[in-house]
Amino acid sequence: MSRVYSPPIRNTVKPHMRLAPGRVAVVQLVLGLLLLGLLSRAIYLQVVQQDFLVNQGEARFRRSMVLEANRGVITDRNGEVLAISTPVQSIWASPMDMNPVPADKLAALSRLLELPLAELQQKFADKKREFVYLKRQISPQLAEQVMALGIPGIAKQQEYRRYYPAGEMLSHVIGFTGVDGKGQEGLELTREKMLAGRSGSRTVLKDRRGHIIEDVTAIEPPRDGQTLALSIDKRIQYLAYRELSAATEAFKAKAGGVVVLDAQTGEVLALANTPSYNPNNRAVLEPEMRRNRAVVDMFEPGSTMKPFTVAMAIDAGRINPNTVFDTRPYMIGPATVRDSHSNPTLTVTGIIQKSSNVGASKIAAMFSPEQMWTFYRQSGFGQSPQSGFPGESSGRLRDWQTWRPIEQATMSFGYGVTVSLLQLARGYTIFTHNGALLPLSFTRLAVPNPGRQVVKPATAKAMSEMMMTVTEEGGTAVRAQVLGYHVAGKSGTARKLVGGHYAPDKHIGLFVGFAPATRPRLIVAVMIDEPSVGGYYGGTVSGPAFSNIMAGSLRILGVEPDAPSNNQLIPEQQISEVREET
Repeated sequence: MSRVYSPPIRNTVKPHMRLAPGRVAVVQLVLGLLLLGLLSRAIYLQVVQQDFLVNQGEARFRRSMVLEANRGVITDRNGEVLAISTPVQSIWASPMDMNPVPADKLAALSRLLELPLAELQQKFADKKREFVYLKRQISPQLAEQVMALGIPGIAKQQEYRRYYPAGEMLSHVIGFTGVDGKGQEGLELTREKMLAGRSGSRTVLKDRRGHIIEDVTAIEPPRDGQTLALSIDKRIQYLAYRELSAATEAFKAKAGGVVVLDAQTGEVLALANTPSYNPNNRAVLEPEMRRNRAVVDMFEPGSTMKPFTVAMAIDAGRINPNTVFDTRPYMIGPATVRDSHSNPTLTVTGIIQKSSNVGASKIAAMFSPEQMWTFYRQSGFGQSPQSGFPGESSGRLRDWQTWRPIEQATMSFGYGVTVSLLQLARGYTIFTHNGALLPLSFTRLAVPNPGRQVVKPATAKAMSEMMMTVTEEGGTAVRAQVLGYHVAGKSGTARKLVGGHYAPDKHIGLFVGFAPATRPRLIVAVMIDEPSVGGYYGGTVSGPAFSNIMAGSLRILGVEPDAPSNNQLIPEQQISEVREET
């Protein structure tokens, strides 16, 4: 048996290529240190820095979303909607999550949002910003077109835009909201907390394209605002605004105001001003258009104050409707008090009907300044009517200790004291509600407030009967008559102060009255500011508007007539109207 020869295996590793035992140990040590470092780093990141890293990650992709509450609806007393919020969309961007936007998509975005390219680029430039609005309150359809561009970092959110169906005829009462949905004027401002509700929130994680991945916390739902039911009657408001606008235009007046009150509750059924504005389109909105003149403007009320002077004296038992006064001109110091029409004597009823300054001043002279000041204050003058309306005027009634005799005389016929139209209308509630001054309310009342007694019921009745003569033949406001109803009221004409002096050609024409006079249902106060054509006396410029507003409102409410069925209005050509003093 032959044996196969196998050459011996020799070690081919050269001595200089072998690792010395020391080097092996060094390599192993280095590798061990590297592994230990990696493990230490992993432990540090996963344990020590875990919260920080999670927060940093979420900071880049977690977003807190505001869930808008639906603002409360505003309605009139009959449930007619006066203000409502409609859903719209707003487009926003997160520049820190955005890559450069391709030129074609940027141009398309600029076109859809109607924003200049430069403005968009500026909004996207600050990469530290997480949120910036691009366009607010756009239609849902337009928002969908924007999102269809698929630009990472751009998102939409739902908001609400306020809509006012009544438009300009109620703008001074309702007011409006800003782009952020907060009340800016009127009842939208004063009832902000009630109407706004409370926003909810939702915290989510989003990817780079703005898509929601998951909710991080529980959703906090929004709480919608409450419904606000006003005392306003939309039908009467429309009528009042229409007639006021017509009167302002007919007499080429600077402005006008009207207030309609429920004579038994003090609820404001209508309040309008001219000029006005459309709250749905405020592109052009001058300060004069926003001015709620019936509430904030102060003026001297002229002869419309005479009923309060007379009521003070009748209630004190010092006069009665048939008391006769010498109404010839007389002197108070260096000043002369006179009437424009010569009446040697007048009864108290005649003083009201003919609007005698002399008679009113002599009645006022029966009282001390303090007594007269106190009565005016009790009638609501010189203090806020507390209607809750923003900027309401308190008027001006100077401290009685500063009065001079001539000033007390002029205050008796409406000079030296200032009021707002709302104050003046409220004051007349003492004649319609058995002598009690009623608080005002712009919201519908479930239980009316009985008011505060100022004069006796018998005094209120006597004043009503005397003021009825103002709209009858020989009175100062025959044009304020209403077919089928007895009307009681008082006209007033006052010169305006300009630069500390009474301007001879600038007047305010007023008429305040109520009907049916035998069982009062409504009070209407009309003010025409600076009529320039067709006259300026209150009975002439404000009386017709009063008549139309009162007649229409009584029909709307279905109030039964209180005058004889054969009662007819005096034809215009037969009117021999007495013009009240200025």
